Amino acid sequence: MNRRDFMKSIGVGAAAMPTMLHAADQKPMNIILIMADDVSQDLYGCYGNTEVKTPHIDRMAREGVMFKTAWATPMCSPTRAMIMTGRYGNRTGFYHNALRLVNSGERANLVKNNLTFGKLLQDAGYATAIAGKWHVTGDAPHSESGGFDEHSLWIGKNELEALPDKPAFDGLWENEDTTSRYWHPCIMQNHELVDTSPDDFATKIHTDFLCDFIERKKDEPFLAYFPMAAPHGTRQGHTTTPLRGEVGEFKKVRGKEQEERFKALNEYIDVCVGQIVETVERLGLHDRTMIIFTSDNGTAVTAKTRAVERGARVPFVVYGGGIKKRGETQELMDLSDVLPTMLDYAGVRLPSGYEIDGQSLMPFLQGETDSHREWIYSYIATSQMMRTKRWLLEAVNPVLGLPRGRFYDCGNNRERKGYKNVTDSTDPEVLTARKRFDEVLSQFPPVQKDHPYFETRAGKRFMEAYTKPEAIEKHLHNHRNYEYSM
Repeated sequence: MNRRDFMKSIGVGAAAMPTMLHAADQKPMNIILIMADDVSQDLYGCYGNTEVKTPHIDRMAREGVMFKTAWATPMCSPTRAMIMTGRYGNRTGFYHNALRLVNSGERANLVKNNLTFGKLLQDAGYATAIAGKWHVTGDAPHSESGGFDEHSLWIGKNELEALPDKPAFDGLWENEDTTSRYWHPCIMQNHELVDTSPDDFATKIHTDFLCDFIERKKDEPFLAYFPMAAPHGTRQGHTTTPLRGEVGEFKKVRGKEQEERFKALNEYIDVCVGQIVETVERLGLHDRTMIIFTSDNGTAVTAKTRAVERGARVPFVVYGGGIKKRGETQELMDLSDVLPTMLDYAGVRLPSGYEIDGQSLMPFLQGETDSHREWIYSYIATSQMMRTKRWLLEAVNPVLGLPRGRFYDCGNNRERKGYKNVTDSTDPEVLTARKRFDEVLSQFPPVQKDHPYFETRAGKRFMEAYTKPEAIEKHLHNHRNYEYSM
């Protein structure tokens, strides 16, 4: 690979390349982005699960494109920042739910300090709506900088109590700190608190809201963003799916019941995806609508917050108009690619000089090329990860005493069973591969322990919890119920 191609592959100057604008008589693509919460690939039939029934997502995978290796970050907030901005944490400052690096005296504000797909498409004339869970610090999605015309969002206890008119809400509390996100949920729709009952289920409410939005906006370009709360937190509280069980007393559950709740709610997610797909097709919008399904990180009990591939690997399925039928692909992508892909399909240019890290998927999705990118990248707290099709680097963390991380030769495998740890190898082929990784990572300097943030009260609190021996072991390795990285 020559220097020009290598520099392009690491994203240098990518944002300065304008997208191709649509012809005057060509309508921009409608875009629907559905993002589940805290769930890995292995809960979906198209990724090999034979027990959980997900026929609608499986159909999208068969008739569209399903990435075998797609990376988010291993945690909610940094992933939401990545997908909405097309930028990695070194630009946004969002590294962890409790680690957002900003200048002294500033407050992390994603949509004010970065361009997001909501704002860019809204400014380009798209009707925009969001439903589900926002979960990034800063201005609200319906603020001037937020980018969304309409919203249907779960809100917590603090947000509820901060509303100016102090509305009464007698719904269920998941715990003493927040409100229910499933049965009898606390939801704001277009600045009004929804009057819900114990028989109302939040994921259904949000799905109905978006389907109504799509129907009302069918004659204009639209963006519908559905960052679900589901299936996060299904293992305790009230029964969390309409498909199985009844609303019961709040309680913690263990063992088989935990597993069944999680499987059932993933099946219900598929029902909601099917409702959205049916709405698009009934309205005759299939040929000019792109539907994406993904999640924000791996399943919580196995690798969430861990600096390992399983924590970052998520489902990523694209279906709809102009998408070449490929089915499963071995090409790599990460969620920074979503924003530039949206902009390409919308015919929207970034401002001159504004830099992002993602690369548009449109040429690959449309069949103009059969390859996408050489490498993908992820991060969590002070850890970094990177992979190519053959090589994988995990847990690069100078703060926790692993500055070189763990390096694997994966061969043709995409599952850990076939990986070989070559961290200490002196084989010339391994050394050449690792050198290339170091060249890429030089564009993304790791967070160091001497960062000024760690002198603040919040930074000291984070570092104290983060550097406990048991926390280090969990962060640098997989969860004990899955397997440890060696």
